[in-house]
Amino acid sequence: MEKDLKKYIRVIKDFPKKGIMFRDITTLLKEPIAIKTSLDLLYEFSKDLNISKVAGIESRGFIFGALLAERLNAGFIPIRKPGKLPAEKESETYALEYGTDTIEIHKDAIKLGEKILLHDDLLATGGTAKAAVNLIEKLGGEVVQTSFIIELTFLKGREKLKGYEVRSLIEYENED
Repeated sequence: MEKDLKKYIRVIKDFPKKGIMFRDITTLLKEPIAIKTSLDLLYEFSKDLNISKVAGIESRGFIFGALLAERLNAGFIPIRKPGKLPAEKESETYALEYGTDTIEIHKDAIKLGEKILLHDDLLATGGTAKAAVNLIEKLGGEVVQTSFIIELTFLKGREKLKGYEVRSLIEYENED
């Protein structure tokens, strides 16, 4: 199935900066069969986990995160960049290759003990996903699974998520 979905991913050289091979899911999103197949597989990963809410990371994590929440009969939580959420927030700053970044979640997004599925479009170094896990746990949620459309295995993002279930649909083992 991975090979079938991989054909829908566009690779753009030197974006957003020189040396990066950007994996673009917008070409997958314009194909109904690719959306359906991806959603079906993500649902199969998580259907028996009694998910309370799906947390999606801005912005492409919102797409399948919201669809998956509906399919799982769960709520949806947006995790956003600073300045985008209007109510009281919790924030987490994390290291990037050069500098730092921050993500935020509404403080009232999660009730103590809720089972949370974290979803994003891509797992690279794992920094953003780990920051999101930290936010969910600060609010009392239990991260029962993390899921991604694409995983860049050569960047070893799974290592930052050690102890959590990590599922991905498409893997790239090198930058090419």
